[in-house]
Amino acid sequence: MLRTLAPLALSILLAIAGASALAVAQDGGQPGGSPIAASGPADTVAPTELVATMARVAGDAARTRFVVDLTSQVGFAVFPLADPHRIVIDLPQLRFALAPDAGRQGRGLVASWRYGLLAVGKSRVVIDLARAAAVDKAFVLPPVDAQPARLVIDLVAVDEAAFVAEAARARDARTGPRESDGGTAAAALRQARVRPLIVLDAGHGGIDTGAAGGQGTLEKDITLDFASLLKRKLEGTGLFEVRLTRDDDVFVSLDDRTAFARQVAADLFVSIHADAAPQSYVRGATVYTVSERASDADAAAIAAQENHSDVIAGVDLNETPDDVTDILIDLARRETKTMSHRAAEVLIGAIGGHTKLNSNPHRYAGFRVLRAHDVPSVLVELGYMTNRHDEALMLSEKWRDGTAEAMVEAIRGFFAPRLAAAGAGGEVGVDAAVKGGPSAATDSAIGVGSDAPTSDGPLMRAVGGEQGDVAAARP
Repeated sequence: MLRTLAPLALSILLAIAGASALAVAQDGGQPGGSPIAASGPADTVAPTELVATMARVAGDAARTRFVVDLTSQVGFAVFPLADPHRIVIDLPQLRFALAPDAGRQGRGLVASWRYGLLAVGKSRVVIDLARAAAVDKAFVLPPVDAQPARLVIDLVAVDEAAFVAEAARARDARTGPRESDGGTAAAALRQARVRPLIVLDAGHGGIDTGAAGGQGTLEKDITLDFASLLKRKLEGTGLFEVRLTRDDDVFVSLDDRTAFARQVAADLFVSIHADAAPQSYVRGATVYTVSERASDADAAAIAAQENHSDVIAGVDLNETPDDVTDILIDLARRETKTMSHRAAEVLIGAIGGHTKLNSNPHRYAGFRVLRAHDVPSVLVELGYMTNRHDEALMLSEKWRDGTAEAMVEAIRGFFAPRLAAAGAGGEVGVDAAVKGGPSAATDSAIGVGSDAPTSDGPLMRAVGGEQGDVAAARP
């Protein structure tokens, strides 16, 4: 929920009196109080660095104003969270040059507050409320003469029912259609769309680096590069709409990734990862689908490892919504599971024609990121970061290009009936995708042998997207 108002006269801010109260981050503002690190004071300020230099609270139990002085204007998002009652302010990444005891004591409607870095590119301020309150106004004043830019949040007291209702509305706005709608809203969006919409999910990101390879390669970089490449190739066919859950090195929680896919009513969700194993000889691509019962112990271990991403980034898992048992949801989930299984098989057929597959290429386990009941979802592990041959392949521009092409043809095959009905080239199927020859030949063609893995070039960055305005960010 973002409200951006025209700048007010500077005299309004000058009338603010009151002692400040800002807290060293101890639970970082994630729902339920997950930890994030707070930035301390610094002696110098780089010219382009965004810094919060001072903060203060003024007012009483009926109306309270919260002000943060900034070195420049910023975009932001503000929304309420219930149980406990809080106001959350998401900002671009900034340095907090505040007093060590800032935020420990509040005033009026503000009991206390805290701040810190949530992920690369994103900071967060969390206001703990003394009682139920609503955001009456939220805006940023530009710098004037010697006065800094100022973020202003005006709070007014409201009754408990009004606060809870607004928090629920804000949650729905961030997470898209609720599961209790039985998928009817998503179905309507899909029917209105001509081209299938695919959401590509680059695994990990920000403070969650994922697995690391022997050459120092980070999984979060591999997945973002590959997802960006695959997006360009899919869009190049003119047959699909494509969205990314992240297009920069930022952290996105598992639930937010799933919620984004549901919010846009995706026709297919593909999460891109790179595996890790205790044994360095284990290698090959694997495709996973969701199941409460894992196909094997290795699949269960991988799911537990991937599900740990939110814990690493300090997200409170207690606010993950419980599964809905409505019969319509159950029916939708069964159909989605069938479609997810089919998508996995199509992808395995295509990828296997281009690169080496794991000895058990289709596995299933309880991946949280695959649990949208109304979006067919698969998780593709491109290879093993812990295997030198696979790491070399994933660093190879030629290999990434060929694997992405194979996945494009697989996705065209998956949507062939729909594309054919729309007269959009649906005749292209899996057979057309599997044309790369055996995986051993592919390894040899790009210079990866059994004993001397090499790379044909550095990992190429191909990332676009906004930097800074968190207010327009995905859920």
